[in-house]
Amino acid sequence: MIEKALIIFLAATLTNNFVLTYFLGLCPFVGVSERASSAIGMGFASTFVMTMTAVIAWIMDWLVLRPLHLEFLQTAVFILVIASLVQFVEMFIKKTSKELYKALGIYLPLITTNCIVLGLALIGSMKNYNLLENIMLGFGAGIGFTLALVLIAGIREELEFRNVPEPLKGAGITLIVVGLMALAFMGFSGMVTL
Repeated sequence: MIEKALIIFLAATLTNNFVLTYFLGLCPFVGVSERASSAIGMGFASTFVMTMTAVIAWIMDWLVLRPLHLEFLQTAVFILVIASLVQFVEMFIKKTSKELYKALGIYLPLITTNCIVLGLALIGSMKNYNLLENIMLGFGAGIGFTLALVLIAGIREELEFRNVPEPLKGAGITLIVVGLMALAFMGFSGMVTL
């Protein structure tokens, strides 16, 4: 049981990285990745939300929705869980780190609509993971998102000092780098799968 949970963690972090394999969550991925400091803050906030979503979504799914045969409400319930968690994280960051709160700007409330968070809740339910496996999926997806976010932020900071052709500056070169990162992460494929 613990081995499977560790495999799920590795798969969500590397081989099935939600951003670089499924291309979920590209809006905050591209939007917050200009500076490593804001990327790390967003990564930690997203990891917390994803891990807590995995716990609460599993509890709601297995202890409320399935016993009452209300599976058709999964998406709505999961979205409510995610929105509540994001509000909590936003209030916490606003109180503890005003600089990070300003740096994340609009992207912090956008975690609510970040399809990674909803995707992991739905994948955990579809795969019938137990609580530990679902937690490892959420934590692994968060760590994978943070890893990808910090990598792209570092690359984007370096690109500021490079001679990038004018038509590729900004979003163009960012999307090319994201594509190359996705190709690099494909090298992990086959090692571990969800």
